Amino acid sequence: MATPALAQTDDLAAALALPVASQMTGARDVQRFAWVENRAGLRNLWVADAGQKARQITHYAEDDGMMLYDLALSPDGKRLAFVRGGDDEFPDGRIPNTASAAYPPGQQVFVAALDGGDPTPIGDGHLPVFSPDGQRVAFTRRGEIWLWQSGKPARIAALSGEVSDLKWTPDGKTLFFVEDRGDHGFVATFDVDTGKLTYMEPALGNSAEPALSSDGSEIAYIQYRDPPAGAAADSGPYWSIRVADLATGKARTVWTAPQGMGGRYYGTRQHNLYWSKAGRLLFPWERTGFLHVYAIDAAGSSGAPKELTPGQFEVETFVLGADDVLTFAANADEADRRHFWQVPASGGAAKRVTGGKGSESLPLFAGGLLAGIATDAGHPGHPVVAKGLAPLGEAAELKGAIEPEAVTYQAEDGVTVHAQLFRGKGKGPRPALIFVHGGPRRQMLLGFHPSQYYSNAYIMNQALAAHGYTVLSVNYRSGTGYGQAFREAPEIARGGASEYRDVLAGGRWLADQKDVAADRIGIWGGSWGGYLTALALARNSDLFKAGADFHGVHTMLRPVEGNIAPDQQDLVRQKQWDSSPMGSIDKWRSPVLLVHGDDDRNVDFAQSLLLARELAARRIPFEELVFPNERHEFFRTADWLAAYRRTFAFFDEKLK
Repeated sequence: MATPALAQTDDLAAALALPVASQMTGARDVQRFAWVENRAGLRNLWVADAGQKARQITHYAEDDGMMLYDLALSPDGKRLAFVRGGDDEFPDGRIPNTASAAYPPGQQVFVAALDGGDPTPIGDGHLPVFSPDGQRVAFTRRGEIWLWQSGKPARIAALSGEVSDLKWTPDGKTLFFVEDRGDHGFVATFDVDTGKLTYMEPALGNSAEPALSSDGSEIAYIQYRDPPAGAAADSGPYWSIRVADLATGKARTVWTAPQGMGGRYYGTRQHNLYWSKAGRLLFPWERTGFLHVYAIDAAGSSGAPKELTPGQFEVETFVLGADDVLTFAANADEADRRHFWQVPASGGAAKRVTGGKGSESLPLFAGGLLAGIATDAGHPGHPVVAKGLAPLGEAAELKGAIEPEAVTYQAEDGVTVHAQLFRGKGKGPRPALIFVHGGPRRQMLLGFHPSQYYSNAYIMNQALAAHGYTVLSVNYRSGTGYGQAFREAPEIARGGASEYRDVLAGGRWLADQKDVAADRIGIWGGSWGGYLTALALARNSDLFKAGADFHGVHTMLRPVEGNIAPDQQDLVRQKQWDSSPMGSIDKWRSPVLLVHGDDDRNVDFAQSLLLARELAARRIPFEELVFPNERHEFFRTADWLAAYRRTFAFFDEKLK
């Protein structure tokens, strides 16, 4: 499947309709994979065996914003459990109604037999997980644990917190999980037969990332606490690895992070602790200033952890295979691309197992076969087998895609900034735009991003370039991919907004390009990118002549922690204010488009209400586009299309 070239804004609909794969999972015992495909807002499930054509399992036919997630294949690959409805980021919160249905939808767990037949609903909830024999499914609902067996669901436990990371022990008798209680959390086990609930040595902090020993008698987990406000970078220690007896919950500390670099816990976007068959615990650590995987003897007798992935790069995610070989995704040889690498859990030289001009993300196994999600400049996220990057499903193409160029430049304080340049088509000098991602813990790539949100943003940048705009996508400080010092740079966010220096330098870099009209530069972005868009317009309307602010943060004022003296709290709040768009709004002159869904659970809709009132009071021109009942990451493709078309019209009027 290919779209027309993005020469006209009407081609956006075809481009946003390209299928994007996500939520990929694999069966334990057979080489079978399943994933969600979003095609023009129609989300459906697909299954593929290695070397065979993919099969569509569901046939939902509306862009209704009903999410599909929490996919789980039975060990033999014959059945697939999944969730439809709700919000996978906030599964225990209020269920979204993004299509504004008269009767709001539910959040339902289904099981589908892959040899035919319609999926069977088994109960309200999320996070289904098959028992080792594949005959039962455990799932959770607002702090409750439910068990589906013999065709019937039953509630078997009610807890005080929210359940995550739910798994079975190999004997199928016990569930283990994380119970999140807001400001703290525990790792716990639940005996399905006796109803006994056991907490693994509760502590003042968070217990997370449970991993079971191969014999099922012990459970390892990461214990961490957040540093207090104003703590020195080398203070601590703040985290450790503990091993507990599964039956009693009695724990011992295997290792504690020392002071200094890596003294604060930071993990990847997948699971972060594995127990190898040889008795090693594998975990992420930033001791060198880059996120890498380390191994330590679970008995605690081998001394310091052994680094398995050394180098000046970051591990994005990692997984341990059944053969005790570690697979990790990293930007080891290209700063703005990711590939899969492998190294034995016992140590050795890492070998790259994927390559090319794209990126591979989210490694996983099915029946011992390695797969993941692949992207490049012209192909959005699609499932592939790692060997040869053979597609498991459709690898759709964005026809005529512009190859983004890797760019680096210097901010005024000497920080090196990475960016991707989409050079606009047509004769110059042409209008230009800065694109700023959200997060801010994120990194844009030299091609499609694996997430749906940034896959859409990449299409928008491609369309803008095809329409005559030069776009610079900036990976500003506080983002990932370039080490801890870059991510935790001094004075970021509420401490002084130092990441804006990278945005401002990017705008000035654009203005110096011969094919760019220096008096027609704009900026756009969402979430934290919306914050930086608003900050750019508030501080530098002389440079940024227009902006599109998607669900941005406009005041950074937040409650100050109680460990700071009252006089110091006032200084902290003043710094928050000075770091806000509101703190510089009296200098704001440029027009802005404000886009927000009013059921946003990430950035409160009140942030845009506040800004609109203040802009109106100062007669600063703004336009507004509001989506009732829509969430932060717009669930409906129709809403993405409406937002992008409106953005096009806005920039064409203000910059062309």
